[in-house]
Amino acid sequence: MRETDFVSGFARGLTVIEAFDETRPKLSIAEASKITGLDRATVRRSLLTLSELGYADYDGKFFALTPKILRLGHAYLSATPLPTIIQPYLDQLSDHAGQSASASVLDGTEIVYIARASQKRVMSINLTTGSRLPAYCASMGRVWLAALPEHEAREILSRSNLKANTPYTKTDPEDLIAEFRRVRDQGYALIDQELELGLCSIAVPLVNDRGRIVAALNIGAPAAHVPAAEMVERYLPLLQETQAALRPVLR
Repeated sequence: MRETDFVSGFARGLTVIEAFDETRPKLSIAEASKITGLDRATVRRSLLTLSELGYADYDGKFFALTPKILRLGHAYLSATPLPTIIQPYLDQLSDHAGQSASASVLDGTEIVYIARASQKRVMSINLTTGSRLPAYCASMGRVWLAALPEHEAREILSRSNLKANTPYTKTDPEDLIAEFRRVRDQGYALIDQELELGLCSIAVPLVNDRGRIVAALNIGAPAAHVPAAEMVERYLPLLQETQAALRPVLR
């Protein structure tokens, strides 16, 4: 892309939007500036523009995104049939497993939930379509990273905040690369309380009829009810059935 084709103001506006999340639903100009690394004047103009267009509310001190912002995500979901195709299979999988099931795509260093069938809440955070999790410590994220050429996986790890969410979280890049190799060889990823204490999950890749990964699929369960050692026996066959059923209809 030529430098003249890059709209820096638009890029900065998107950066400001991404500063908001479920832990930071309201931001002052100073807070948004600190999070984004942009100067206050730039952040102020971006936030006031969002407010003027109806994408944000402003009470004189704090800005908060409005429901209108969902139009941006809805444009993706409307233009992409993948969630629509996956959802009925996901519902059936969740019913058979008696646990929550989800599908995600990779976006930078994170996975983004594109479909979910929830049986019971097993995490402290409320996962819905559009939720994001770090790829390195999520089962679906490891499936995605395992599918990439190793140099690409390493590059993503270099940009990730490899923090220990729990005492069990793998954070050493070489340990993670070795884990990706295991995931690639065995065809699934198993997480034992690395993302959150009390949560185990197992994931497989969803590949299309040409063998290309288009999404990841997982089942999550409370460790107190289903220890990680039992996840493979209990849920891998169900995941593989769904994986096989979806392959002919994915593009």
